[in-house]
Amino acid sequence: MASQVAKSFIKAARPSSTAKFDTARRALSVGAALHQKKTLPDKTGKNVVLVDGVRTPFLVSFTDYAKMMPHELARHSLLGLLQKTGVSKEIIDYIVYGTVIQEVKTSNIGREAALAAGFSDKTPAHTVTMACISSNQAITTGVGMIAAGAYDVIVAGGVEFMSDVPIRHSRKMRALLLRLNRAKTPAQRLSLIASIRPDFFAPELPAVAEFSSGETMGHSADRLAAAFGASRAEQDEYALRSHALAAAAQRAGYFTDLIPVKVEGKDGLVDKDNGIRVSTPEQLAKLRPAFIKPHGTVTAANASFLTDGASACLVMSEAKAKELGLKPKAYLRDFTYVAQDPVDQLLLGPAYGIPKILDKAGLKLSDIDTWEIHEAFAGQILSNLKALDSDWFAQTYLGRQSKVGSPDLDKWNKWGGSLSIGHPFAATGVRLAMHTAHRLVREDGQLGLISACAAGGQGVAMLLERHPDATAN
Repeated sequence: MASQVAKSFIKAARPSSTAKFDTARRALSVGAALHQKKTLPDKTGKNVVLVDGVRTPFLVSFTDYAKMMPHELARHSLLGLLQKTGVSKEIIDYIVYGTVIQEVKTSNIGREAALAAGFSDKTPAHTVTMACISSNQAITTGVGMIAAGAYDVIVAGGVEFMSDVPIRHSRKMRALLLRLNRAKTPAQRLSLIASIRPDFFAPELPAVAEFSSGETMGHSADRLAAAFGASRAEQDEYALRSHALAAAAQRAGYFTDLIPVKVEGKDGLVDKDNGIRVSTPEQLAKLRPAFIKPHGTVTAANASFLTDGASACLVMSEAKAKELGLKPKAYLRDFTYVAQDPVDQLLLGPAYGIPKILDKAGLKLSDIDTWEIHEAFAGQILSNLKALDSDWFAQTYLGRQSKVGSPDLDKWNKWGGSLSIGHPFAATGVRLAMHTAHRLVREDGQLGLISACAAGGQGVAMLLERHPDATAN
C-alpha cells in the first residue's frame, strides 16, 4: 500500500489512445457537472469571508531575518496586509495573532506588533498559541467573534522566529537569583553566591518535544512512519515531490500572498522563500537518520526545517466586504478541531480531522477540489494517507464501519508544502488558507479542505469555498 501511495504522487496523467473517444463522449456531461459544483450553507448568519492574506517570505532560520525580533517580522505582515487590501487601520476592530515559541519581552506579540505597525492604541489584540495550528486558531477565533456580533473586521495571523529562542538559566540558578534579589545584607548575598555549584550554570534549551512524553516530534514521526510502513525511499520521494512542486509554483509566480521585506543591513529586498531545494533521490539517500539512529527513516531532507516567517489575513462578513468595496477570496465555511493520544498518534490530526469535517458538512472526498495539508514530515503525510485508507484504523479509532478512502492526490498540495516552503509554526495556517483560495481560482475549483497536525496530539480541519469575486492575485 505504501509503495502505491508513493508512486501515485509522481504518476503523470497521460490519456491513452483508447481513452480519447471516451474523453470526447464525456465532454458534455463533464461540462454540465462543472456548472453544478457543490456549495456549502452559511452557518454563522454573517457569511464570513477571507478577504485576502499575506505572508513574509519564509526563510530558513539563522539566515536573513536572524537579527530581527519576532514582533518586527509580524509588523511587516500587518503592514503588508493593509497595503495589499487598501484598507485603513481605523476599520480594524480586533487583531488575533498566533505564536508558539514566545519572546518573553513581547509575550502578547499581537498587541506589540500592532502598535509597532502604527495601529491605534484603541484597537485590542491578543495572542493565541496552539502549536502548528496557531494561526488557524486565530482565523477561527475571528470567525467566532464576527458570528457572535462582537466585531465586524478582524485581522488574524501568526509569527514564528526560530533564529532567536529564549534560553533559560537552570531552575536552581533562577531560584538563587530570585533569592539574591531579595537579600537585604551583604552577608546574605555572599552566602547565596557561595552556594552556587557548577550544575547551576547548565542552561535549559528549548526543544520541539512533548511535555507529556518528553519525546521529540521527529522521534515520534519516525515511529509513526514505521507503524504505518512508510519506507525511507517513499518519504524521500514525497519530499522531492514537495520541493519540485514548490519550485514550479515559485517560478510560475503563484505565491501572490508573499510580500517582500526590507531587512536592515541587507541589500535589496527579501522577496522569496529560501528553503526550496530540488534535489535527487541519490542525494537524499546519502543523508543519515536525524532522530532514531542508525535505523530511522526521518532525515533533514524529509522533515520540515526550522523557519522564520509571519503571516496575516483579513476576515469579515461578506456584507461588510461589499460595503468597503472589497473582493473576497473565499468563504470560511466550517472548521473543527480534534485531539488524540499525544504519544502514539501525535501527528495524526488530519486522519481524525478530515473525516470529521467531511461528515459535518455532508461531503465526500470527491467533493473536494483542493487539498492543503500541513507537511510536518513526509512520513507523517504518508501515515495519515494510509490511516485514511485503512478499514482497521476507521473501525478501531474513528468508529466507522469502513475506511474514509484516498484523497485525489492530483489535487493534493500542488504548490508544495511545509517540507519545501517552510514552516514557521504559528504562520503556516494563513499560508494554507491563501494557497487554498488561490488554487481554487487557478484550478477552477469550488471547495478546498485544509488540515494540519499540531503538538499535543491535536489537529484542525477547515473548509473554504471559492468566492465568486475571487482572483488569484
